[in-house]
Amino acid sequence: MTNSEYIEAIDMRRSRRTYRAKALSDDTKEVIEEMVEAVNENEGLHFIFIDDAKPAFTLFTGSFSMIAVCGKDTQKVREDCGFYGESIVLQCVYHGLGTCWVTGTYNENKVLTMLKLPKEERLYAVITIGYVKESLSLKEKTMYKTLHKQNRPYQKMYEVCDTELPEHYKYAMKLVEKGPSAVNRRPVKFRYENNVLSAHVEEPYSDKSIDFGIAKLHFILGCRAKGVNGHWTYENTFEEENKRIKFESHRKDDENE
Repeated sequence: MTNSEYIEAIDMRRSRRTYRAKALSDDTKEVIEEMVEAVNENEGLHFIFIDDAKPAFTLFTGSFSMIAVCGKDTQKVREDCGFYGESIVLQCVYHGLGTCWVTGTYNENKVLTMLKLPKEERLYAVITIGYVKESLSLKEKTMYKTLHKQNRPYQKMYEVCDTELPEHYKYAMKLVEKGPSAVNRRPVKFRYENNVLSAHVEEPYSDKSIDFGIAKLHFILGCRAKGVNGHWTYENTFEEENKRIKFESHRKDDENE
């Protein structure tokens, strides 16, 4: 997908919990499994595709599959799970599928029984995927209104901002606003001081780091859309030409990775 297609998918994406009765086609499942395999091989994560996800859910209806988002118990892996999981979500959405990030409202024990993970790995979240109607169901509309009553604009995500943000950062932050976040809590806190943008979550060893990874992906997509290229370093620094956008590291155990 192109950068502009990813951004189009950001605008298209909604958390979907009501799926059609039709299971994913074999061709669609094959494409999703290829994306999962690519993430696992290239990024050292352990995403697992599960064809029938219904046994683990009571609040979701219809027929749907899921990706179990798993990996080692480190801060970096948590963030990477959000970053690369959201990349798969946006690809699925762009091609007409419904998705939902889920961190709590499923039967974790049933999922863990399906997975049989090694002891050093954890299940961080799941992503449901299935066919959906174009319009939201009444239940989905109700949940959307409930969870989005107090949307936080990006300006309120800043602890400090000592000068006006560059236009490409403003645009990137508007995409961060649109990212999925558990119960719409928006836990990532940003600072812009002396032309350096930094961010952190207060509980890095929690699913808040999944939200952090998603925010980082949306941010980089926004910068690229405005012609500003860069990349994330191991230390959570996004390097833009001669500038650096530093994302504060809370890692204690990654140096031995």
